[in-house]
Order: sequence, then structure tokens, then C-alpha cells
Amino acid sequence: MRHQIAGRVLGRDKDHRRALFRNLIKELFVHERITTTEAKARAVRSDAEKLITKAKHGIAGHISQLHAHRQLLSYLNDKDVAQKVVDNLAPRYADRKGGYTRMIKIGKRKGDAADMVVLELVDSE
Repeated sequence: MRHQIAGRVLGRDKDHRRALFRNLIKELFVHERITTTEAKARAVRSDAEKLITKAKHGIAGHISQLHAHRQLLSYLNDKDVAQKVVDNLAPRYADRKGGYTRMIKIGKRKGDAADMVVLELVDSE
């Protein structure tokens, strides 16, 4: 029994799951909309929102902006994406308390009938 064990495993080991989450979040920030399974979207959604909040705290002065940028960079492993989060996404959501993403159900995948969703950033340009 998995009592008091948080997080979703998704049938992967730790390193594979971490790489999957990072890649999904990176693509979400680049394209501002991705299509994936509902289970993956639910697993990734909170991490993506936490990264945006971290960038907002850097702008608001709760932590230094350099520190926030380095934390984003250590998670995303991509300078351009981290810069986009700090420069574009954090100011866009500066007056928003949370809920930066939206999940829209689009039906079942043809091959294995997995529930598919579109995970997108709200107020996207």
C-alpha cells in the first residue's frame, strides 16, 4: 500500500520521470500549449505553476532575481526557456494569484484510448 507517498509514478523510474516532467514543462513554456495524456498533464501542472511563481517572486523581490533565474535554469536546463519565463511569463501573471494553466479534455487517443488533454497557459498571446 502506498500510504503517505505523494506524486505520480507513471510507470517510470525516477530519472525517466524527472526527464519527462522537465521536457513537458519546457515545451509548455516554449509553445504555451501542449497535447498530452491527462495523467501526465496532472502530474506536470503543479511543477509548472511553481516555476512561474518562483519567477514572480524574483521580480517582486521576495528572493533575488538572479537566484530565481538560476533556480529556473537548474530545473529547465535551457537558458532561452528560463529567460522567457522570467521576462515574459512572470510579468504576464504578476497580478494573478495562481492558476496559470488550463486543462481542456479533447477525448480519447485512438491507439490505446488514453484520455487526452490540451495543457495550456491561460492568457496566452
